[in-house]
Amino acid sequence: MYRIAIERLYKWKEGKRRKPLIIEGARQVGKTWLMKEFGRQAYEDTVYINFDSNSKMSELFSSDLNTDRLIMGIELYAGRKINPNRTLLIFDEVQEVPRALSSLKYFYEDSPQYHIVCAGSLPGIALHEGTSFPVGKVDFLSLYPLSFKEFLMATVGERFTKLLESRDYQMITAFKQTYIDALKQYYFIGGMPEAVLNFSEEKDFNEVREIQKRILAAYEQDFSKHAPNEIVPKIRMIWNSIPSQLAKENKKFLYGLVREGGRAKEYEAAIMWLCDCGLVHKVSRINTAKLPLKAYEDLKAFKLFLVDVGLLGCMTGLRQRTLLDGNDLFGEFKGALTEQYVCQQLKTMSDLGIYYYTNDRGSCEVDFVVDTGEQVVPIEVKAEVNLKAKSLKTYREKFNPEISIRTSMADYKEEDWLVSLPLYAVDCHIKNLLVP
Repeated sequence: MYRIAIERLYKWKEGKRRKPLIIEGARQVGKTWLMKEFGRQAYEDTVYINFDSNSKMSELFSSDLNTDRLIMGIELYAGRKINPNRTLLIFDEVQEVPRALSSLKYFYEDSPQYHIVCAGSLPGIALHEGTSFPVGKVDFLSLYPLSFKEFLMATVGERFTKLLESRDYQMITAFKQTYIDALKQYYFIGGMPEAVLNFSEEKDFNEVREIQKRILAAYEQDFSKHAPNEIVPKIRMIWNSIPSQLAKENKKFLYGLVREGGRAKEYEAAIMWLCDCGLVHKVSRINTAKLPLKAYEDLKAFKLFLVDVGLLGCMTGLRQRTLLDGNDLFGEFKGALTEQYVCQQLKTMSDLGIYYYTNDRGSCEVDFVVDTGEQVVPIEVKAEVNLKAKSLKTYREKFNPEISIRTSMADYKEEDWLVSLPLYAVDCHIKNLLVP
């Protein structure tokens, strides 16, 4: 499968002030595969080290962190010479040996000629007491589940992806049923690499669901493995409440849905842990549209979205026939899946602040408001072809944005102040619309 993130890895490789790179992201979003694939494509040799239950590496990094000594030890472990210009060093599960994380500082300062890419559980890193994190000495790359564009490339092929990128909407509309069918599949399958790969090869929705169940079970095991014991039950309660939180018409997170009488201070640490894991996306409320939006964030009001739309459907037991064929009883939750999908696509766009808007009376809500650094853009999300945009019009009358976006199952249309964008084009086209 093709991952767009590999293009950023090539830029990192060619960077003049390259630092060791840490790839962030939830478990099972493809970090290990991406590092190995990059090594295969871009280097003559790759030395892969998994620090999980690796006593030799634990011993090597336990004493002196002199980089010449470390490289000699890695060469002995790998059984071959490391050429700094032709070899990629991969440190996987780096949190299991905290001093390996600390060593990145010395590789940057004393031996910057080595190309080092790392991945690991960020909560695991953060919770290792006494670890000296190499602040300012490493670069970061965030990896998410496959975007819809990457899903298209894996399932229907590069030609349809290129057509979508061309923005030739007369031609795109002629083939829109292909995109709509693929979007419904994406709602069910999501973007977890193992699920997408299996579907691209087997076309078996039942097998996809079993893979998703295994991923969810692994996440539950991670709660107990990495989180402090005192917050594990609260993490589980927050995690299990997310589908019902998103099923509400107003998707603002309510502690009372987690437990009757629940309060913020009881669950703040659990929510922060899930966010740090990359398992949930926290989207905060703003009630104005001034730059920078971060300065006007309402820390008490927010929505929580899952890392992946397919996992959300799996947690609710959503059947593929209900999703693919349509069902009147499914109407309310379809809105939850659609917002989850749009949030997931927005998260893959770097340097984008993502919020939602409600006025003080709660009579106007815009699903997403994004901060590009130069402009504030409202985005209204519709699950079907309903084109009423009352809240968006109210927002426009108050803040007069340069551009407003409504995304739905309807065809592309550009008006004076409003761009109607098909949901299947969100990933490919919102970036272009956000360029001033």
